[in-house]
Amino acid sequence: PLPSAFFLTINGLILIAAERLSRKNSAISLHEDAVDNIATHITPVSALAVGFGQSLALFAGISRFGITISAGLLRKMHHSVSAEFAFLLALPVIAGASLLKLPELFTPELRHLAGPVIAGSIVSFAATYFSISFLVKWFKTKTLYPFAIYCLIVGLISILRFA
Repeated sequence: PLPSAFFLTINGLILIAAERLSRKNSAISLHEDAVDNIATHITPVSALAVGFGQSLALFAGISRFGITISAGLLRKMHHSVSAEFAFLLALPVIAGASLLKLPELFTPELRHLAGPVIAGSIVSFAATYFSISFLVKWFKTKTLYPFAIYCLIVGLISILRFA
Protein backbone atom coordinates (compact mmCIF):
# COMPACT_ATOMS: atom_id res chain seq x y z
CA PRO A 1 0.00 0.00 0.00
CA LEU A 2 2.81 2.48 0.73
CA PRO A 3 4.29 2.49 -2.80
CA SER A 4 0.78 2.96 -4.24
CA ALA A 5 0.16 5.87 -1.86
CA PHE A 6 3.49 7.41 -2.85
CA PHE A 7 2.74 7.10 -6.58
CA LEU A 8 -0.80 8.43 -6.08
CA THR A 9 0.73 11.55 -4.51
CA ILE A 10 3.24 11.80 -7.38
CA ASN A 11 0.32 11.39 -9.79
CA GLY A 12 -1.43 14.41 -8.25
CA LEU A 13 1.75 16.48 -8.57
CA ILE A 14 2.19 15.44 -12.21
CA LEU A 15 -1.41 16.42 -13.02
CA ILE A 16 -0.96 19.86 -11.43
CA ALA A 17 2.37 20.38 -13.19
CA ALA A 18 0.89 19.39 -16.56
CA GLU A 19 -2.02 21.81 -16.09
CA ARG A 20 0.28 24.68 -15.15
CA LEU A 21 2.80 23.98 -17.90
CA SER A 22 0.07 23.61 -20.52
CA ARG A 23 -1.31 27.01 -19.52
CA LYS A 24 2.18 28.50 -19.64
CA ASN A 25 2.80 26.95 -23.06
CA SER A 26 -0.66 28.15 -24.15
CA ALA A 27 -2.16 24.86 -25.27
CA ILE A 28 -4.04 25.15 -28.53
CA SER A 29 -7.60 26.24 -27.86
CA LEU A 30 -10.17 24.44 -29.95
CA HIS A 31 -13.79 25.35 -30.33
CA GLU A 32 -16.25 22.62 -29.43
CA ASP A 33 -17.06 21.93 -33.08
CA ALA A 34 -13.39 21.79 -34.08
CA VAL A 35 -12.77 18.58 -32.16
CA ASP A 36 -14.60 16.48 -34.72
CA ASN A 37 -11.62 14.43 -35.81
CA ILE A 38 -8.91 13.97 -33.20
CA ALA A 39 -6.58 12.43 -35.78
CA THR A 40 -6.11 15.89 -37.32
CA HIS A 41 -4.89 17.25 -33.98
CA ILE A 42 -2.38 14.54 -33.03
CA THR A 43 1.09 14.36 -34.53
CA PRO A 44 3.12 11.14 -34.54
CA VAL A 45 5.50 12.66 -31.96
CA SER A 46 2.55 13.57 -29.72
CA ALA A 47 1.13 10.05 -30.09
CA LEU A 48 4.47 8.56 -29.02
CA ALA A 49 4.74 10.96 -26.07
CA VAL A 50 1.23 10.10 -24.90
CA GLY A 51 1.96 6.38 -25.34
CA PHE A 52 5.11 6.74 -23.26
CA GLY A 53 3.10 8.60 -20.63
CA GLN A 54 0.61 5.75 -20.57
CA SER A 55 3.42 3.31 -19.80
CA LEU A 56 4.04 5.18 -16.53
CA ALA A 57 0.66 3.88 -15.37
CA LEU A 58 2.35 0.51 -14.82
CA PHE A 59 3.25 1.93 -11.40
CA ALA A 60 0.42 1.28 -8.94
CA GLY A 61 -1.14 4.61 -8.01
CA ILE A 62 -0.44 6.35 -11.33
CA SER A 63 -3.69 7.02 -13.17
CA ARG A 64 -3.52 5.81 -16.77
CA PHE A 65 -6.16 8.30 -17.82
CA GLY A 66 -4.62 11.20 -15.91
CA ILE A 67 -1.08 10.55 -17.09
CA THR A 68 -2.10 10.21 -20.74
CA ILE A 69 -4.05 13.47 -20.61
CA SER A 70 -1.08 15.14 -18.90
CA ALA A 71 1.26 13.93 -21.64
CA GLY A 72 -1.16 15.28 -24.24
CA LEU A 73 -1.33 18.66 -22.49
CA LEU A 74 2.45 18.85 -22.41
CA ARG A 75 2.38 18.24 -26.18
CA LYS A 76 0.00 21.24 -26.48
CA MET A 77 -3.07 19.12 -27.18
CA HIS A 78 -6.43 20.46 -25.98
CA HIS A 79 -7.98 18.78 -22.92
CA SER A 80 -10.84 17.25 -24.90
CA VAL A 81 -8.52 15.89 -27.62
CA SER A 82 -6.24 14.42 -24.95
CA ALA A 83 -9.23 12.84 -23.18
CA GLU A 84 -10.59 11.26 -26.36
CA PHE A 85 -7.15 9.96 -27.29
CA ALA A 86 -6.67 8.52 -23.78
CA PHE A 87 -9.93 6.60 -24.12
CA LEU A 88 -8.98 5.34 -27.57
CA LEU A 89 -5.65 4.11 -26.21
CA ALA A 90 -7.49 2.08 -23.59
CA LEU A 91 -9.57 0.13 -26.10
CA PRO A 92 -6.86 -2.30 -27.31
CA VAL A 93 -5.75 -3.02 -23.74
CA ILE A 94 -9.29 -3.68 -22.52
CA ALA A 95 -10.19 -5.75 -25.59
CA GLY A 96 -6.97 -7.77 -25.33
CA ALA A 97 -7.44 -8.49 -21.63
CA SER A 98 -11.05 -9.48 -22.23
CA LEU A 99 -10.15 -11.85 -25.06
CA LEU A 100 -7.37 -13.34 -22.97
CA LYS A 101 -9.70 -14.12 -20.07
CA LEU A 102 -12.76 -15.12 -22.13
CA PRO A 103 -11.76 -18.81 -22.57
CA GLU A 104 -11.65 -19.21 -18.78
CA LEU A 105 -15.42 -18.62 -18.69
CA PHE A 106 -15.98 -21.82 -20.60
CA THR A 107 -14.10 -24.11 -18.25
CA PRO A 108 -16.33 -26.51 -16.29
CA GLU A 109 -15.38 -24.86 -12.98
CA LEU A 110 -16.46 -21.38 -14.08
CA ARG A 111 -19.29 -22.10 -16.51
CA HIS A 112 -21.87 -21.28 -13.83
CA LEU A 113 -20.50 -17.71 -13.70
CA ALA A 114 -21.09 -16.99 -17.40
CA GLY A 115 -24.48 -15.32 -16.83
CA PRO A 116 -23.32 -12.96 -14.07
CA VAL A 117 -20.16 -12.13 -16.02
CA ILE A 118 -22.15 -11.29 -19.16
CA ALA A 119 -24.59 -9.15 -17.14
CA GLY A 120 -21.69 -7.42 -15.38
CA SER A 121 -19.98 -6.80 -18.71
CA ILE A 122 -23.09 -5.16 -20.15
CA VAL A 123 -23.51 -2.92 -17.10
CA SER A 124 -19.79 -2.11 -17.16
CA PHE A 125 -19.98 -1.19 -20.85
CA ALA A 126 -22.94 1.13 -20.24
CA ALA A 127 -21.28 2.80 -17.24
CA THR A 128 -18.07 3.25 -19.20
CA TYR A 129 -19.92 4.75 -22.16
CA PHE A 130 -21.70 7.31 -19.97
CA SER A 131 -18.52 8.08 -18.02
CA ILE A 132 -16.57 8.70 -21.21
CA SER A 133 -19.35 10.91 -22.58
CA PHE A 134 -19.37 12.94 -19.36
CA LEU A 135 -15.59 13.29 -19.17
CA VAL A 136 -15.16 14.29 -22.82
CA LYS A 137 -17.79 17.02 -22.30
CA TRP A 138 -16.13 18.00 -19.00
CA PHE A 139 -12.73 18.47 -20.61
CA LYS A 140 -14.08 20.79 -23.29
CA THR A 141 -14.25 23.49 -20.60
CA LYS A 142 -12.69 22.09 -17.40
CA THR A 143 -9.30 20.91 -16.12
CA LEU A 144 -7.61 18.07 -14.23
CA TYR A 145 -7.31 20.11 -11.01
CA PRO A 146 -10.18 18.40 -9.11
CA PHE A 147 -8.71 14.95 -9.84
CA ALA A 148 -5.20 16.19 -8.97
CA ILE A 149 -6.36 17.50 -5.60
CA TYR A 150 -8.18 14.23 -4.91
CA CYS A 151 -4.99 12.25 -5.73
CA LEU A 152 -2.89 14.46 -3.45
CA ILE A 153 -5.30 14.24 -0.51
CA VAL A 154 -5.87 10.48 -0.75
CA GLY A 155 -2.18 9.84 -1.44
CA LEU A 156 -0.97 11.89 1.53
CA ILE A 157 -3.56 10.41 3.89
CA SER A 158 -2.56 6.92 2.71
CA ILE A 159 1.14 7.67 3.25
CA LEU A 160 0.37 8.76 6.82
CA ARG A 161 -1.79 5.69 7.36
CA PHE A 162 0.66 3.10 6.00
CA ALA A 163 4.01 4.68 6.95
